[in-house]
This record gives sequence, structure tokens and C-alpha cells, in this order.
Amino acid sequence: MRFTVITPNYNGGRFLEECIRSVLAQQGGGVELEYILVDGGSTDRSVDILSRYRSAFAACIVEPDRGPADAINKGLRQATGELVAWLNADDRYAPGALQRVAETALRRPHCALYFGRCRIVNETGDEIRRGITRFKEAFFPFSCRWIYQCINYISQPATVFRRCAVETVGLLREDLTAAFDYEFFLRLWRVGGAARVPGPPLADFRWHEQSISGRAFERQFGEEWQAAKADAGAFAPQTWIHYGVRWGIVWSYRMMTRRRRQPSKSR
Repeated sequence: MRFTVITPNYNGGRFLEECIRSVLAQQGGGVELEYILVDGGSTDRSVDILSRYRSAFAACIVEPDRGPADAINKGLRQATGELVAWLNADDRYAPGALQRVAETALRRPHCALYFGRCRIVNETGDEIRRGITRFKEAFFPFSCRWIYQCINYISQPATVFRRCAVETVGLLREDLTAAFDYEFFLRLWRVGGAARVPGPPLADFRWHEQSISGRAFERQFGEEWQAAKADAGAFAPQTWIHYGVRWGIVWSYRMMTRRRRQPSKSR
């Protein structure tokens, strides 16, 4: 099965090579890979990394962009794979992840979206925030569009979607800063539904202070609520449940941010 993976990058050289290697390692076992790298004009060590791996890319677009959604859309316009995904430069795939997605896609060929488990890791690659991960996974057995409108329990690095569905719903919304993935997945779910990929995690999401969820979480959850309201309707129960969920999560994140910034007390 042919996959297109898109990696948007801007000055992500710190983690970029690990990301690239995790994508290239997916080839084989029935996975044919088309890898598109979209760089917004990095000025860090990304330039050297891209030059070393350029022959591995089906396309390497290096030019200024208007943000990650714009960069991903550039890749989507060039994608030819039956199944498509994007993996940010600071994230990584687990070994054999795309092969497992392919197996699920063959069993569930009419779905538009496929998702699986995803760890949260820190800058050194160690798993963190296990409670958040388990909380999201608790919704997996009951997964449906109604619940997804209430709460975003799917982690973007562990998602793959059908290119034919993108042709129906359109590209990512570039006016959104932090929730363009959630809004996009809601549209995909509407036209074809979603299927869970069983088994161990498909990917690792790397949380750090410079990541979108690290520096713009309040905007992220605000945009997610607006997307849920537009999809479900302003007066739908899902919209009001999501409103409460939004502020509960924002409050929890504020507390975690405050604790991280407090200086440690010496004894």
C-alpha cells in the first residue's frame, strides 16, 4: 500500500533527523513510501540534515510559508499515496507503525481516518504525562463522532487518512493556529468515519516548551471548541460538553505550567 508522509519543518534541526529516520524505517512489509519534506526556510542545522537525506525525499520544498498548516497543505497538494499522514519534525513513528495502519485500512477500506495510540515524550525521548495518555485511551472503546465532538482524544502523530477523502473535504484551514488538525479530522470523520488501529503506540508526540501545545494551549483548546461547535451545532449537547471539557483541560494545563515555573525550594 502506498503512503505519503509529509514532514513540515522550521528550525527543527534538534529533532529532525530522528523524525526522518523513523519515517524511512517504515518502508517494507507492504508499505511503499512517498516522503515529502516541507521546510519554511530554516536557518539552523536543518539545512545540513536535509542535504544529507535529500535523495530519500520524493520532494523537498524549501521556501517561506505562513505556518505549519500552509506547509502541510503544500505537501498534500503533491501527495500521490492512497494513505496520507503528516509527522511534525519533533515527533517520531514507532517501528512498523504504517504496516499496522495498512492492515487496518485493508480491513476497513471505507473509513476516511485511522488512528492509534500515541505516547507523549519529553525532549530526551522519555515517556511523560502517562495520565493524559491513559485518559485519552479510555475513550477508544467507545469511539464515535459524537464523542469526538465532545473531546479530542486522538493524537495527531498517530493518524493516517485517505487521500480520496481529502479531495472531498479540502485542505487544512490555514486561519487556525493550533487546532487545524482537530478541525480537519472532524471533516474527515463526517465523510467516512474513523477506525482504530489496535496494538501498541503508532507514534511519539514530543512535548516541549516550544511546541504548539506547550506555548499556545489556551488558543488550541479555544479553536477546538469553535471547531466542535461548527461541526455539531451551537446548541448541540456535544458543544456544551466540549465547552466544559475545554476549561477543565485549560485549568489543568495552567496548573502544570505554574508548577514547572516555580523555583525548587532548597532544604
